[in-house]
Amino acid sequence: MASFSAAVAQFSRVSPTLTLLHSHSHDRLFHSQCRPFFLSRPSHSLRKGLTLPRGREAPSTTVRASFTDVSPSVSLEEKQLPKGETWSVHKFGGTCVGTSQRIKNVADIILKDDSERKLVVVSAMSKVTDMMYDLIHKAQSRDESYIAALDAVSEKHSATAHDILDGDNLASFLSKLHHDISNLKAMLRAIYIAGHATESFTDFVVGHGELWSAQMLSLVITKNGADCKWMDTRDVLIVNPTGSNQVDPDYLESEQRLEKWYSLNPCKVIIATGFIASTPQNIPTTLKRDGSDFSAAIMGALFKARQVTIWTDVDGVYSADPRKVSEAVILKTLSYQEAWEMSYFGANVLHPRTIIPVMRYGIPIMIRNIFNLSAPGTKICHPSVNDHEDRQNLQNFVKGFATIDNLALVNVEGTGMAGVPGTASAIFGAVKDVGANVIMISQASSEHSVCFAVPEKEVKAVAEALQSRFRQALDNGRLSQVAVIPNCSILAAVGQKMASTPGVSASLFNALAKANINVRAIAQGCSEYNITVVVKREDCIKALRAVHSRFYLSRTTIAMGIIGPGLIGSTLLDQLRDQASTLKEEFNIDLRVMGILGSKSMLLSDVGIDLARWRELREERGEVANVEKFVQHVHGNHFIPNTALVDCTADSAIAGYYYDWLRKGIHVVTPNKKANSGPLDQYLKLRALQRQSYTHYFYEATVGAGLPIVSTLRGLLETGDKILQIEGIFSGTLSYIFNNFKDGRAFSEVVSEAKEAGYTEPDPRDDLSGTDVARKVIILARESGLKLELSNIPVESLVPEPLRACASAQEFMQELPKFDQEFTKKQEDAENAGEVSKL
Repeated sequence: MASFSAAVAQFSRVSPTLTLLHSHSHDRLFHSQCRPFFLSRPSHSLRKGLTLPRGREAPSTTVRASFTDVSPSVSLEEKQLPKGETWSVHKFGGTCVGTSQRIKNVADIILKDDSERKLVVVSAMSKVTDMMYDLIHKAQSRDESYIAALDAVSEKHSATAHDILDGDNLASFLSKLHHDISNLKAMLRAIYIAGHATESFTDFVVGHGELWSAQMLSLVITKNGADCKWMDTRDVLIVNPTGSNQVDPDYLESEQRLEKWYSLNPCKVIIATGFIASTPQNIPTTLKRDGSDFSAAIMGALFKARQVTIWTDVDGVYSADPRKVSEAVILKTLSYQEAWEMSYFGANVLHPRTIIPVMRYGIPIMIRNIFNLSAPGTKICHPSVNDHEDRQNLQNFVKGFATIDNLALVNVEGTGMAGVPGTASAIFGAVKDVGANVIMISQASSEHSVCFAVPEKEVKAVAEALQSRFRQALDNGRLSQVAVIPNCSILAAVGQKMASTPGVSASLFNALAKANINVRAIAQGCSEYNITVVVKREDCIKALRAVHSRFYLSRTTIAMGIIGPGLIGSTLLDQLRDQASTLKEEFNIDLRVMGILGSKSMLLSDVGIDLARWRELREERGEVANVEKFVQHVHGNHFIPNTALVDCTADSAIAGYYYDWLRKGIHVVTPNKKANSGPLDQYLKLRALQRQSYTHYFYEATVGAGLPIVSTLRGLLETGDKILQIEGIFSGTLSYIFNNFKDGRAFSEVVSEAKEAGYTEPDPRDDLSGTDVARKVIILARESGLKLELSNIPVESLVPEPLRACASAQEFMQELPKFDQEFTKKQEDAENAGEVSKL
C-alpha cells in the first residue's frame, strides 16, 4: 500500500483531518488497507465518521508547487507583490483548453497580451471535470470500471502533453502525471472499499483536472521564453463553505497567502488553477459549478487588476438566447447589475457570485470569444456617466431578455388574508420547509392573494404543504383556495433604471398584446433592473421574440404573407421592394415577406424573400401550393411575432379563412370584397372578433381603390354623425369601359383593353354583371350600420345571358366579341334617345 500512503501523505499536506464514511461490514478490510495512514497516531481506532490525522510529508515527486524553489538572485523588491493596473486577469474555460491546439492558441493570446503582468486562470480540459466526478461515482458504487476510466483520463492528458511539450518539460509533466494517477488509484480504491466518498475526498480528486491543465499551459508559455510560474490556488485561495452549496472567500487570509506565494515565486505570468481552493483548515474544496469564473473574479480583486477577461466560445452576451431569437445581438456593455439580473434569469452570462468580487473595486469584466478574436465582446462594468444622453432611446434601457421554463404558479387567496400579519411568513415558511425555490413573487396591494412561481417539479410538494399548513383556514373559509397553474414560463426584461424611464413598461406590454400573449402574473422590484412576467409555456418563445423585436429590430416588425401574386399582388410586391427601406428608416416599420402563395405554387423563406428576385426565386424554389402549410410557415416558423396576411385575390375560399386567421392573432389586409359582402352573420362575426382582440382586419381597399373611404365613414359614425346618403361612381372599371366605348370601337375590344390594364376584376364578369358594384354598396351600407344581404341590392347585369355560364374568364373573353353588335345597338339606341349607357 505504498502508493496509498503516498496519496494520503500528499493529501495531508493540505488536510489536517479527513473524514471517511464507510460500511460497517467492511471495517476490517478497510482498516487493513488504511493501516499505513495511522502509523503516526496508532491510538486512533477505526469507526464510522472516522477522523484521519495528518500523515507524513509527501515525497519529493509531489505535484504541488514548492515554496522554496526560488533563485537566490531574485531581489527583495522583486519578491514583493505589486498590485493594480499592471495586472490583467484572463480566464479560459474547459472548451478553450480542450485540445492540444487550443492550448497553443491560449498560449499565443497570453504572450500577445501587452499587459506588464498577467494572471491566467484555467479550467480542466473539456469534459475532464465530468470524467473525474464519474470516477468518484463509479468507485463509491463499487464499479471496478473506475480503473479503466482513470486510465482514459491519464491517456487524454498524456497524449495532449506529447503534442505540445518536448524534452525535459515533457518528461517533468509526465512524471508528475503518473505520480498523481498512481495516488488517485489508491484513493479511489479506498473509496471503492468504503462505498462512500466524503466531500473533501471528492473535491481533492476532482481538482486534479485543473492542476494538469495549468501545468501544461505554464510549460508551453515557459518554452516560449516568458517568465512564468504555475499556481495551485489551494495554497492561496481560502474560502468558507456556506449552507447553500456555495463558498465565501476569505479575502484577508487569501491576500496574506498570495503575498507569501509571490515572495517565493515572483514572475510576470502566473498560470493559476480555477475551481479549486482550500478551507481555513487547509482542507481541499471547490468553488462549485462555474467556479473557474469565480476564481478569476476573486484573483482580479486580490490583485486589484485593471480588467478580468472571461474567454469562452461565444462572441459576448446576447440580448436574448440566440437559439430562440435568431436576430439576437451582442451587447457592447452591461452594468454589473444587468449582468447579475440576466444570469439569475437563465441567460448564459456569468454566475451572479462571479460579479461580486470585481464589482467592489470597479474592475470591468470582458466576455470574449477565443474562436473569434475579431469580435470585441461584451464589457461588464459600472454604467456610463453618459447614459443620460440616451434617455430617449428605449433600447439603451432594456439591455436584454431572459426566460425560465418549466415553472408553475401557486396562488393563495382569500379575504381572510387581508390585513392579517404573518400570513406571507406562514406561506413562505411552508415553502421553505419542503426545500422549494421561489423564483418570483407577486402580491396585490389588497392583500387578497399572494402568487409566486416555483419549479414545476417542486409544485406538488409546495401545494400539499400549503394545504396542510392552512387546512383550518381553508375549512373555515378564511382562505378560498390554494391554486396551482402549471405549464408556465417567466420572461424577464433587464435594463439599468428602465423602470424609471417613461414608456418602457408600456412598450413591453404593448408588444405582448400585439403578439396575442396573455400575461398571467407580473413582478417589478423597486431596484428598477427588471420587469418579470409569467406567460404560458407554449407562448414563451413567441413572447420573447415579440418583446425583442420591439426593442431591437424596429417599433413594429411584421412577417408578411402575400396571397395572389397576380396583377395586384405583383404590383404590391414591387412596391414593398421599393418602399421597404423608407418604411424602416422613416416610420420604424420592418416588413419581411416570408411567403408568396399562388393558385398552383408558393415560395417560402425563413428570413425574408429577396423582393428584387421574387419572380426568379419562385421559378427556382417554388413548391406546390398549400394554404395550411403557407399560413403555418408565415405565422409560426420564424423569429417575428407579428404576422399579416395580404389577400390580393378575389377568391371566396380564401376569404373563408379570415375568421380562423384573426382568431390565431394573424392580421389580415385585403382588397377582396367576398368576406365583407358575403353572408351577414359571417361579416358580423369578423367585426366582433376584431373588436375583441388586438388583431387588425384592414379592408380599406375593397371600396374606393384604397382611398380612406371606409375609415372616414367609420370616423363619422364614431363621432356621432348619422349617414343620410352616399353617392359616387362605384366602379372605375365600368366608368373606363363606357367612357371608351365610342367612335365605333367594339365593346369586347374595350373590355379586353381594361382587363389588360388591370382595371377589371380577374374575371370581368364581376364588373359587367354589377356584382362588384353591389359588393361595394353592401360593404358601405354595413359600415353605415345597415344589416343588409347582397341579395337586397337590385342589379341589372351587362353580361349576355349565354356567357354567364362560361367556365372561365378566358372563355368569356373569347366569346364576348360575338355580342359586339348587340352592345353597339344598345349604345346607338341610348344616344338616339338622348341618354347615356348606364348600369
